[in-house]
Amino acid sequence: MQTTLSERASKLPRAAEAESILRTCVHCGFCNATCPTYQLLGDELDGPRGRIYLIKQVLEGNDVTQKTQQHLDRCLSCRNCETTCPSGVDYHNLLDIGRAVVDAAVPRPLGQRLLREGLRQTVPHPELFKSLVNSGQVFRALLPGNLQSKLPRNVYPAKPRPMTLRERQVLMLEGCVQPSLSPNTNAAAARVLDRLGISVIASPEAGCCGAVDYHLDAQAAGLDRARRNIDAWWPSLEKGAEAIVQTASGCGAFIKDYGHLLASDPAYADKAKKVSALARDLVEVLRDEPLEQLGIHASQRLAFHCPCTLQHGQKLGGAVEALLTGLGFNLTSIPDGHLCCGSAGTYSLTQPELSRQLRDNKLDALESGHPEVIVTANIGCQSHLDGAGRTPVRHWIELVEANLP
Repeated sequence: MQTTLSERASKLPRAAEAESILRTCVHCGFCNATCPTYQLLGDELDGPRGRIYLIKQVLEGNDVTQKTQQHLDRCLSCRNCETTCPSGVDYHNLLDIGRAVVDAAVPRPLGQRLLREGLRQTVPHPELFKSLVNSGQVFRALLPGNLQSKLPRNVYPAKPRPMTLRERQVLMLEGCVQPSLSPNTNAAAARVLDRLGISVIASPEAGCCGAVDYHLDAQAAGLDRARRNIDAWWPSLEKGAEAIVQTASGCGAFIKDYGHLLASDPAYADKAKKVSALARDLVEVLRDEPLEQLGIHASQRLAFHCPCTLQHGQKLGGAVEALLTGLGFNLTSIPDGHLCCGSAGTYSLTQPELSRQLRDNKLDALESGHPEVIVTANIGCQSHLDGAGRTPVRHWIELVEANLP
């Protein structure tokens, strides 16, 4: 795509990157065929190709409007288009660049500003978020339906974690909302890893991965969180921790981008590159281990929802399915398994109507094979899907741990 950046845009820190990405696009439109919002709305500007044109116009100096902002906001950042694109367009980074320029130029309505700031002040803070969840459970019956659906139907308490310190050690990102919404997930992962001779070591100074801030008009704040996590993990990495494990694929996808996002920061570029290289989704760790040692012979009928951040962001589609099948679980086939469930971080709150339509479509697909349980690999998807009150949804590692002899 021929592009001529405006004088103002050419001075942006990521101007060269944006121009390079734009020039990669060849207008083919294959991306629209797999874009969830294009399928729902049928508007060219609500598909990747249209959004690329909008960003191109903005960077070439054309007027920026609330309509431009609205079409960019509707993007789920699912990255399905990247998987589909034959030209390898780095869409999600172009979207981040474009959104930052648009958000700086177009003031949001008060309601949107309050919602986004409220999310930024609560979601990345585990203790505050836990207090809100606990209060919500107490007053659940008094809450409107849309808020009730955000609270977990069933909270499976965290069982004790192993105390033995093994020779092999990994770090684990605890996450922001998962300790409240699904407290047993990380504990179950630690117990399975312990059976394989791997200890999870604590890193209490590490906090939110930064994705919430970064994707809610506060990219600088998100990168500051990334720097704090790097500082928190670095001593353990220097002592030989072999990986930084994530049980939430959304966090994992963002941490794997630290190296790219901080490449121009002289103080953190090298460290960020190493952290991204050592970031591992839980399935990446387990699939390389002798799982027969676990002694699992499961037979439950499961539907696996592969989160966008796992299959499109981390290119790990099929990895969890292969692991679960190898352990004996009976996995149903999922029509249109590549499509987003509509969770997309905070999207279910910022774009509730579109999110609900995508969730219901996804649940229809997941339930078509009549599974006993739906399992997934990302707390956002888990909470969003389970909030519909239909087939129970859990993290896949909890089902693996529950079948340990």
